[in-house]
Amino acid sequence: MNASPSPSAGWLAGAIRRIEADYHRSADTHLIPLPLPGFAALGIDLYLKDESTHPTGSLKHRLARSLFLYALCNGWVGASTTIVEASSGSTAVSEAYFARLLGLPFIAVMPRSTSPEKIAQIDFYGGRCHFVDHAAQVYDEARALAQRAGGHYMDQFTYAERATDWRGNNNIAESMFQQMAHERHPVPAWIVVGAGTGGTSATIGRYVRYRCHDTRICVADPEGSVFTAYHRSGDATLTATGSRIEGIGRPRVEPSFIPSLVNRMIEVPNVESVAAMRVLSRLLGRKVGPSTGTNFIGMLALAGEMRTAGRRGSILSLLCDAGERYLPSYHDLGWVARNFGDCGAAEERVQAALAG
Repeated sequence: MNASPSPSAGWLAGAIRRIEADYHRSADTHLIPLPLPGFAALGIDLYLKDESTHPTGSLKHRLARSLFLYALCNGWVGASTTIVEASSGSTAVSEAYFARLLGLPFIAVMPRSTSPEKIAQIDFYGGRCHFVDHAAQVYDEARALAQRAGGHYMDQFTYAERATDWRGNNNIAESMFQQMAHERHPVPAWIVVGAGTGGTSATIGRYVRYRCHDTRICVADPEGSVFTAYHRSGDATLTATGSRIEGIGRPRVEPSFIPSLVNRMIEVPNVESVAAMRVLSRLLGRKVGPSTGTNFIGMLALAGEMRTAGRRGSILSLLCDAGERYLPSYHDLGWVARNFGDCGAAEERVQAALAG
């Protein structure tokens, strides 16, 4: 919790105005139809909402904005509060951006394995990186750092599902359905997302129910993540080794992951995520990140099931961030071979799934 006194009304009003002004300077993100004629001919359309076009380059820009507004309106953040977050990278980049916007110090607690590009972006926005050896250590270390600094631990993993207004108010779900309105299948059969905090699946799942849409939510969960086992068992004490796909999958059950809002879990091996990232990058003519590859595997699995069953409809997912952040890692053949092994066979399987 924030140890500093409640912010003054004048400072608080100014901080909220700055965040809202920043929001209004940004256009909505694009919805990209995927050029997959084999599926389209059968009445199955696939789309990606391109979250890489946010000012900080990822889906987490939305979350960071919501977390700051939530903390400000709760009186947890004042004019000199140090902001601390536990993050594998993208959330920290986005929170560093908003901390700089408000003139606040920012510290990101992250594993040493976080990509150098994300670390450089946090530095660019004036944030400081504090490293731990293992992903499971970020929570306690972030909490302790905030306490020592008299600051506020933002705690995305607890507050992601409640900081966003899931009824609408320009959230990602409302934007998706508005952009789909003129497509031939305007109400998606499936929306596929990954889960880091679980906030995105919670927001979209609640919105779908609130608007009475006949859309199901699928979480594509990377190898090593605990969420699939938790969804199956309901045991919140479960732990796992943790994901090696940066930004999604967790070693422990996070409070913001709401399993009752998720209709389907699809476990995705690491080599499949990397292979799908490569195939999709070629398909789009631009590089995407590994978590987008994980999402793409989920989309192709569901599209294949729809094709087999003779069902028509649309499937929508997220392009989470740009692949340029991962040039020395997931997009480097040597790095992938050392960390995951040969992805060639997996790449052939993804290509075969596209061809039908």
